[in-house]
Amino acid sequence: MQGIYLKFYVQEGRRHHGILAYEWLLEEAKKVGLHGGSAFRAIAGFGRHGRLHEEHFFELAGDLSVEVGFALSEQEAQSFLAHLAGEKLQLFYIKVPLEMGIVGGEP
Repeated sequence: MQGIYLKFYVQEGRRHHGILAYEWLLEEAKKVGLHGGSAFRAIAGFGRHGRLHEEHFFELAGDLSVEVGFALSEQEAQSFLAHLAGEKLQLFYIKVPLEMGIVGGEP
């Protein structure tokens, strides 16, 4: 099946409505009926401001990026983006075409 991989990047410590932004995105996805999503924490990276962020043993958490990704149909991706647009929350996202499916026996 053809679809879309929709991923968002948020700062680890960023909050929206009092909860961590990556948790909020996953909760919103469940609320609108998406079938799954995952959050992945970066170990290093830089963004539009060019500042390098790295994890060091003694630093406090919260400065690194978290990628939140969803494998969706094009319609689901458009609907979810429209839903998020109403939140007045700036979110950087990437939308990539993909082929998805299930291999093996019955789940």
